[in-house]
Amino acid sequence: MPSNGEGALPATAQHSLLSTSISLWSVSLVISSHALERLRRSPRGKTLAQRNYRDPLHNIITLDESQPIDRLIVDLIDSAEFQRLRRIRQLGLAMFTYQGAEQSRFTHSIGVMHVMTRALALLSSHHSIGEEAQVVGRASALLHDLGHGPLSHVVEKVFNFHHENWTRRIILDGSTEVHQILSNFDPLLPEKLAALYQHRYAPAFVSQLVSSQLDCDRMDYLLRDSLMTGAKYGVYDLEWVLHALRIDERDRIYVESKGLYSVEEYLQARYYMFRQVYFHRTLRSAEAVLNSALNRARELIQRGELDFRMQDSVFEKMLVGSPVSTLEYLQLDDTDVMFRLKEWSRDRDPILADLSRRLMDRRLFKAIDVGIDASEEFRKAAREIVARRGFDPQYYLIIDRAADIPYYGDYSTVGVAPESLIYVETAAGESVREISEVSEVVRGMRGYSIDRVCVPVEVSDEISGLISGQSIQAKGDSANKAFPSS
Repeated sequence: MPSNGEGALPATAQHSLLSTSISLWSVSLVISSHALERLRRSPRGKTLAQRNYRDPLHNIITLDESQPIDRLIVDLIDSAEFQRLRRIRQLGLAMFTYQGAEQSRFTHSIGVMHVMTRALALLSSHHSIGEEAQVVGRASALLHDLGHGPLSHVVEKVFNFHHENWTRRIILDGSTEVHQILSNFDPLLPEKLAALYQHRYAPAFVSQLVSSQLDCDRMDYLLRDSLMTGAKYGVYDLEWVLHALRIDERDRIYVESKGLYSVEEYLQARYYMFRQVYFHRTLRSAEAVLNSALNRARELIQRGELDFRMQDSVFEKMLVGSPVSTLEYLQLDDTDVMFRLKEWSRDRDPILADLSRRLMDRRLFKAIDVGIDASEEFRKAAREIVARRGFDPQYYLIIDRAADIPYYGDYSTVGVAPESLIYVETAAGESVREISEVSEVVRGMRGYSIDRVCVPVEVSDEISGLISGQSIQAKGDSANKAFPSS
């Protein structure tokens, strides 16, 4: 447009034209935004969008709320029962050993769902997988840890329960949000998930992906725990494992021959993470102190001598073995334990107060390797040492065994259901066999078995001396048997 001379528009006309252009652009923008909003709304008028979860392990986990299955997963994540998992640490008391181990069951469970989603998507490119199997698989992967109690596995032995049973109970209880969300999607979905957790769901490969020796749970937690603790032993090639998964004619998950090395690496990661993280002596010592404190508190409650009590609280009911409802159980999280430890640290009972302060201030027991089996002779002598130094052996002498935490242990075929084993292809297009029949590496992985004794630092030198003395004596007895005197 000319700025001067003949043909130039008057200033008022220029202003009018500019205003009209801006108005038309604004109307176009409004129309576009309304159209976009209509596209983002469901038939029920709910705004739909992508839900992105930034994850330290998997980076960005995206759920598309316009897709029914993803919408179901989002609703389950937003339920009160699943949000509770934010308040339960994945590794219990591991933060006493690895300061970064503060991750929750919430983040892990979303990660397991993500791994399951990828596994099903990759399997679908080779096999026909129905929509129901995908819904059940993804939902069960997400909710598999729903029944965990405070500090994950730590209190299960003291409270005498298994989190798997509580997971099924929460899902089947009609009063929970999770049950209602599942039932609204499919009235039979809660029962299908409960059946899957008990390996009664068909197709069977879905159950294997949720719970077996090569499942999405382990695939996530090995890498996640390795990342968050800073221990590099849990690293393996997840991508190649997922790409090598297949389903055989018996509806069983197996690994193509090309994936053998990556699964061997996965099993080695399990082995070393068990030795270096899950059975770490400081972590197990912290758990021993906590268990002793809880057992002492229970005894004081039964004697009516505990100073700080919240009678009829869910925590106290669980501690003394009284029945609780599903909704009561769902009130429990890590806060209940730590709050009571702070209160008990001022209790008149010297044992409970001392144990509570030891845990709060990280003045833990000393964990000492005993050997393959702590004999009764050793236990008797150790109890005498502990008692002589003024400590009650019932609470200050704890025998810890690697076999006490089998879920985190090494791969084994002993006492394991066939559907939980790992199967691999012997060669491209050939037969499928259990992995230890094919892999020398797996056959060479020996189980880790050892006993430890956890005692106060104040008596650790004497206990170490006792162990050394018994070891020397045992070697002498062995030598005498090998070379008997004439």
